[in-house]
Amino acid sequence: MTDRGASALRQNRDRLTVGGSSMRWTGDALVIDVDEVSSWPLVSRLRGRITVTPDAVTSAELPLTPDGAHVWRPFAPSSRIEVALERPGWQWEGHGYFDANFGTRALEQDFDTWSWGRFATEDGATCFYDVARRDGSRLECAIELGGDGSARPAKLPPKVRLPRTLWGIARETRCAEGFAPRQVQAMLDVPFYCRSVVETRIGVATATGVHETLDLRRFRSPLLKPMLALRVPRRPGWRFDEPDAALNSPAG
Repeated sequence: MTDRGASALRQNRDRLTVGGSSMRWTGDALVIDVDEVSSWPLVSRLRGRITVTPDAVTSAELPLTPDGAHVWRPFAPSSRIEVALERPGWQWEGHGYFDANFGTRALEQDFDTWSWGRFATEDGATCFYDVARRDGSRLECAIELGGDGSARPAKLPPKVRLPRTLWGIARETRCAEGFAPRQVQAMLDVPFYCRSVVETRIGVATATGVHETLDLRRFRSPLLKPMLALRVPRRPGWRFDEPDAALNSPAG
């Protein structure tokens, strides 16, 4: 991930370009072309293509605050994905999804924590969202997303604790009674955020999916922001006529 200025943004109906990378909708697939330079200390270029082909595109949206300042949109909760990056062994195909969050305020202004999970099912996917807002209110919901693009509320299983992260963040997920959910693969573990593959049970079926925990109380810490800047390079002066200028920038 790289923070860039407005000069690095181009957008039209079917294409979004940010710096050297872009996403374009072909009518039946989202094609993501990646051309980035990683941050210190391992500065290197990463190029390649990721293609996401949805089983269906949903029209569902979930407001995360009563005033609609934050919205979650599960565009394609069940998809096929092809990854072809220019690194040995970074080519594969499998099951995937595509979603996004939108907002008019910074996340740390409105939220303390959230726990989210997207689990593949026989007919599509089930998503759980548990949000603790800064005003003391909560959002707890489950959504069944069909392979045909349908969306409907689902029964909310009980909360069950997961082991804390390497940075000590408390975690939980939703799981049917009588089953112990578990992490089966670590993906990303930083002081304020954890993403992993988790196995749980929905109804009578065991399901595996992506789970994330976000602690925005930690993210608000003035001690953390400088650490984040080291991992997310900032290139406000990037221009389309000098695509390789990023290599000469102090951020890497």
